[in-house]
Amino acid sequence: MDRTSLADVMIVATGRSSTHVGAIAERVVKACRDAGFKPPRIEGQPVNDWVLIDAGDAIIHIFRPDIRQFYNLEKIWGPDRPAEPRALPH
Repeated sequence: MDRTSLADVMIVATGRSSTHVGAIAERVVKACRDAGFKPPRIEGQPVNDWVLIDAGDAIIHIFRPDIRQFYNLEKIWGPDRPAEPRALPH
């Protein structure tokens, strides 16, 4: 949809608890490693309320339910959001 140049894919997921969020994050990191990708950058551990995994072309957000509802990334990045402005030519 050409929303941003940050990544090709953004995934938003929810874990039932901080423990579940951490386990999902560990599984995503292991899957990246097993697939031969370079190690992703990870933020939000060990608290695990919201873990962000930057895997290059994919950014993965894993939330506890209350934290996901509070930040509501779907509204920020959803289809009703205008696309990033293009730079003006010099």
